[in-house]
Amino acid sequence: MQVESKPRSLKLRMLALVAAFAMLVGALVGSTAQAAGPAEPDFTAEAIASGLTPDQAAELQKRIDDVLASIPGGTQISPTEVAYDGLDVIVDPYASESDYSASAISCPQYYFCINSPTTNYQFYKCQTWELTNWIGTWPYNNNQSSGTVARAYASNGSTVVWSNTAKSSGNAYVTPWWYFRPC
Repeated sequence: MQVESKPRSLKLRMLALVAAFAMLVGALVGSTAQAAGPAEPDFTAEAIASGLTPDQAAELQKRIDDVLASIPGGTQISPTEVAYDGLDVIVDPYASESDYSASAISCPQYYFCINSPTTNYQFYKCQTWELTNWIGTWPYNNNQSSGTVARAYASNGSTVVWSNTAKSSGNAYVTPWWYFRPC
């Protein structure tokens, strides 16, 4: 009997050792994942939870990705928003190019705001911004301090192609804009 119990005892000890090792590995992997920080938020799931269909949520995320690609340095902070140091971008999940009208827009005090057919750009920091794929005529609201001059520049970065003195609003032809400085 002793002979048979030793192999069984050895098997039990080996199983216990393997289980302990597996728990140790699991704990290490878990702590490494926690140390790496939280996973990226799932904004598509959040958009669906807020009432968008999966197709609408996917299209919204594509628009957000386009904003991030066209103006580097931003961080997506919600299903509809990208934040930069000096610029807030809000994508309208229900807007489309086909139902766009260049009407007056609201704008926080001390900001320069401009709307594309699907996106609202709110500039609040005095710096030069590089722009990509701005095409058409867009409504703007220069709600900065009175007398502040916003300027858009051609592809060479120095030729002014548009300027506007605060406080005013209207429509701007943005196709030649490659750079923008709100102040």
